[in-house]
Amino acid sequence: MRLTKHHGLGNDFLVLLDLDGIRPITADDAVAACDRRAGIGADGILRVTAGQHGADVTMELRNADGSPAEMSGNGIRCLAQAVFQARLVPPPVLQVATAAGIRTVTVEAQSDPHTHQMRVDMGAVKVVGAEPEWVDADVLQALRVDMGNPHVVLLWSAAALPDRERLIALGSQIDAVTPGGANVEVIAADPDGHHVDMVVFERGVGPTMACGTGACAAAAAAQEWGLCGTTVTVRMPGGPVQVTLGDPVVLSGAVTSVARIETVWP
Repeated sequence: MRLTKHHGLGNDFLVLLDLDGIRPITADDAVAACDRRAGIGADGILRVTAGQHGADVTMELRNADGSPAEMSGNGIRCLAQAVFQARLVPPPVLQVATAAGIRTVTVEAQSDPHTHQMRVDMGAVKVVGAEPEWVDADVLQALRVDMGNPHVVLLWSAAALPDRERLIALGSQIDAVTPGGANVEVIAADPDGHHVDMVVFERGVGPTMACGTGACAAAAAAQEWGLCGTTVTVRMPGGPVQVTLGDPVVLSGAVTSVARIETVWP
């Protein structure tokens, strides 16, 4: 089995190119491959199959725990890099069919042989509504946001965001009681109105260094709360992305090619 590994700001993915559709990935396969000690290691695994509904390719995503996911803003950029590097589709534009709809990925620049800046049409954002049950001394406001996948965004009361232990406790609690689960973003907005700091607990993974759909959800929540305008830089532990709110929401950030892998898995 041949895979490639990529990361979007530390949010890492394995990519399987399977245009013939002969190598389905089961939940157990994903868990084994993503295991960081007994496997290769990743936050998720992406399977690329033939395009549907007019798209160039189709994306199938499983999280590290084997569960399926509708969309990933970092993952789709990793997938696009793998497709372009394999010369399956000529750059700079790739149409990808996802469980959340067709998304367009465009290469904006290349900073070195392994790193590209890519822009993604992320589709529409839907602000679902307030989640007051999560408001407490630490959380000033909470909002449910739909980016084709579910998010709960929390506005933190202090400039210093929660540490990993607190993030896991809070994120796992919200994920567990939300029907279908949820990605949980904790944010603090810069007074300049142009920057948002964010940490994330991803459904099916746990804390990650970055989350593309989460950054879009965070920007939408910050705008809803009057903390930013339509263009905002979201700073995460893995690095920054730029989000431009509109229809569609546009996400721009770096993606890096890590390795080509040949394995006996599965």
